[in-house]
Amino acid sequence: MRKLLAAAVAAVIATGSAWAADSVRLQLKWVTQAQFAGYYVAAAKGFYAEENLDVTILPGGPDIAPEQVIAGGGADVITTWMPAALAARERGVPLVNIAQPFKNQGLSFVCRKDMGVTSTADFPGKTLGVWFFGNEYPFYAWMAKLGLATDGSAGGVTVLKQAFDVEALLQGQAHCISVMTYNEYGQVLDAGYTPDQLAFFSYADQGVKVMEDGLYVLEPALADPAFADKMVRFVRASMKGWKYAEANPDEAAQIVVDADQTGLQTLDHQKYMMREIAKLTAGSNGALDPADFEATVAALLAAVSPENPAITKAPDAGAWTHAITDKALN
Repeated sequence: MRKLLAAAVAAVIATGSAWAADSVRLQLKWVTQAQFAGYYVAAAKGFYAEENLDVTILPGGPDIAPEQVIAGGGADVITTWMPAALAARERGVPLVNIAQPFKNQGLSFVCRKDMGVTSTADFPGKTLGVWFFGNEYPFYAWMAKLGLATDGSAGGVTVLKQAFDVEALLQGQAHCISVMTYNEYGQVLDAGYTPDQLAFFSYADQGVKVMEDGLYVLEPALADPAFADKMVRFVRASMKGWKYAEANPDEAAQIVVDADQTGLQTLDHQKYMMREIAKLTAGSNGALDPADFEATVAALLAAVSPENPAITKAPDAGAWTHAITDKALN
């Protein structure tokens, strides 16, 4: 009888352990919006639960740097752009790219033609709005490619530290501003401008290849087999969420709006955003293309200067790995 009771207790304990979901804290680069739809969809559709994961999605914001959050132990995995991740790695935060849901770039530049800008030849002498907090690195790489000084000197450009909105362009404080195809560009159009009134520049079309929203963890954490296995399951479920969002953009937009605790996101804008985001995740199965990594590094190294302290040397081999996606996607 004692043996039967002991066996029953052991079975209950084992079953309870199997049911206990593994926790994952995901720190986003920005606020709740369709830019991160794949993760919200994975949570809402039960894809994380299917992988025995309890995922907490932590929204970002203008005063939140994902690289600092994970370095301080506040997250297990983060979304961030590769230039910011490589800059952090060179400065001692051992971030490693474990997956790359975004294959294409959304970072762009938009200018008002009525303020005298129709091509890059018109940039000298103009004021250009640039996001900072790690988002400035692609801009400086582009200016270096164009051979333009960024200190406001004659023949160069003046840099305006742009807020995360489009007011600098609307108010005429800048001739051009930074935009994402899936967000701020739509806001400019919503403000009443038509595409033919604007000069639009895609960083990708300008030959400045920088990978955007990837998934990064701290390299030492991957030495723990349990953590690595958790990330395999997390990436697998996340990519399932991303592909579902691509195929069902309106449903994904609604899921994002439902997840937004601020109440600031509108369904119409999130639908617009999701349709544009789907263009950026299309073509990616989640595994980083080494050629995209090398192109990003080349763009950053071509613009090394005091104003652009992204990286000063090629990153070491530990900056990215296929170890997680090789298992997650098979």
